[in-house]
Amino acid sequence: MEPNYPAVLKQIASEIAPLVGAGAPAAYIPALASVDPAQFGMALADVDGGLYGVGDWRTPFSAQSITKVFALALALAEGGGSLWERVGREPSGNPFNSLVQLEYENGIPRNPFINAGALVVTDRLQTLTGDASSEVLEFLRQESQNPDLRFDADVAASEHEHGDRNAAVAHFMAAYGNIDNPVPSLLEHYFWQCSIETSCADLALAARLLARHGLRADGSRLLSRSEAKQINAVMLTCGTYDAAGEFAYRVGLPGKSGVGGGIVAVVPGRCALAVWSPGLDARGNSVAGVAALDRFTTLTGLSVF
Repeated sequence: MEPNYPAVLKQIASEIAPLVGAGAPAAYIPALASVDPAQFGMALADVDGGLYGVGDWRTPFSAQSITKVFALALALAEGGGSLWERVGREPSGNPFNSLVQLEYENGIPRNPFINAGALVVTDRLQTLTGDASSEVLEFLRQESQNPDLRFDADVAASEHEHGDRNAAVAHFMAAYGNIDNPVPSLLEHYFWQCSIETSCADLALAARLLARHGLRADGSRLLSRSEAKQINAVMLTCGTYDAAGEFAYRVGLPGKSGVGGGIVAVVPGRCALAVWSPGLDARGNSVAGVAALDRFTTLTGLSVF
């Protein structure tokens, strides 16, 4: 029996209300630091076309690292599994912007969701398409059926001005021959990609690709079932930075967070969820967002375990 999703979402919002505002917005990106933390939204898109939401579920926010999921899907769809020769599939155990492992692992990032790995994915997508950031934006527009999705120029500029560590990571990998495009161009596309503004509704609809085992909103196949499985698996083990074990323990779903306060999660074969609340914990994940997804799997019994 399918859960009563609107009732479940309403109950979750009520139960986690005391946590909304806990944590702090991402301070290292000035354009995000000023976002009001007292906001919460949650959306669910089921595989049959239903869309449900609660709270600020249609309020746009900066998707940030959540876009890495869609860049990875597009890179795999365009270029196949050879991407995995350039980026691993293991948890890093280090912060998302760490350089520590790159030197003794010869410029091969641990996984596609830490910044180093995401830069490799964006580099590959840039080679395949010639315009990586626009490819991701157009994909999100089509899957969400929202043609008004856009880049946030202020956020992109803010990230560029404070992007020295990302530049260091990219140049370091380029020294090992793991970056094909000019680093300045790569960084530009990466920052624009991360700046895309979406709502919970938009992200839940886009992430439904992975709940539908690689099928797009129009019914066409972007990914094979195997490729969709691979992305879900890496989301489960690596999608919430160095808190992936805790997220799997509490939530039990493939998920990907972003420092804008959003998280997407996938119940394969059933639905995709997106939650947003800007207050982050020490590892860069939304405090209220993780709690909401924890309550969802507890109330519905829907997890991969």
